Amino acid sequence: MSLIIGSASLLVFTACGAGKVDGESGLKVVVTTTILGDVVRNVVGADATVEVLVPSGADPHDYRASSRQVAGINEANLVVSIGLGLEGTLTDVLRAAEMDGTNLLEIGPLLDPISLGNGLDPHVWLDPKRMAEAARLIAEEMTRIDASIDWSSRAEGYAIELDITNTEIESILEAVPRDSKKLVTNHDALGYFAAVYGFEIVGTVIPGGSTLGAPSSEELGQLVRAIEEESVTAIFAETTKPSALAEAVAAEVGHEIEVVELYTGSLGEPGSGADTLIGMLLANAELIAAALG
Repeated sequence: MSLIIGSASLLVFTACGAGKVDGESGLKVVVTTTILGDVVRNVVGADATVEVLVPSGADPHDYRASSRQVAGINEANLVVSIGLGLEGTLTDVLRAAEMDGTNLLEIGPLLDPISLGNGLDPHVWLDPKRMAEAARLIAEEMTRIDASIDWSSRAEGYAIELDITNTEIESILEAVPRDSKKLVTNHDALGYFAAVYGFEIVGTVIPGGSTLGAPSSEELGQLVRAIEEESVTAIFAETTKPSALAEAVAAEVGHEIEVVELYTGSLGEPGSGADTLIGMLLANAELIAAALG
């Protein structure tokens, strides 16, 4: 595990500023999130500059691009986003750039997204197998831009690392008893995790797949009752949002329950152990296993 995390981390630590890598080819790729930044870097290596729009620790649902970032989007050879409504206010900026001729790759709709409410769930990066496919799709797009570089070999190597990560997550989660595989989350971000690893979503503090919703007192009361009925022992909050509301729900529950922060919308800071996608997925699995096992 440490070798995998270490190799991916080396790619991240070549970055400078807000997520840039010195590219030798003059190619520039702009991505919306730190998570996509890590995936793209594993594909492009030193052959393209990678710029991340949403900084580490920020919530992609409500992030607003600066004028400098908008200019960077329009200058990029490729822009990679999740889509499916994840990027919130950035969506209009990306759509406008696409209409002006920017090459935009929305990765979420291409990864067999699952349903969420009346739409589709954008949180595809919490399934390592889907992100292995994402790497391949990015490599295909980069090949259209510059076929002189073997992007596909890097993507396949990274896909193998993600497949190994999936196996490691399954092993970590064996510590969770079957009747304890019940999740209460800050917002509906763990749908893919639950589907892949056999968990049940009991409820969410904020309704829906965005962090921008506002639960009613009735909805919070229903959540407290569901937690008590299902004997849930943890509420999983997020590093990108204050956990005060989750703490308030926990305070109303009639049994002992802890609030645990997961990495959902952003990678962790350098040195956190969650500063690559692989590190983030493993860190989340460890946190969930410790809380529910």
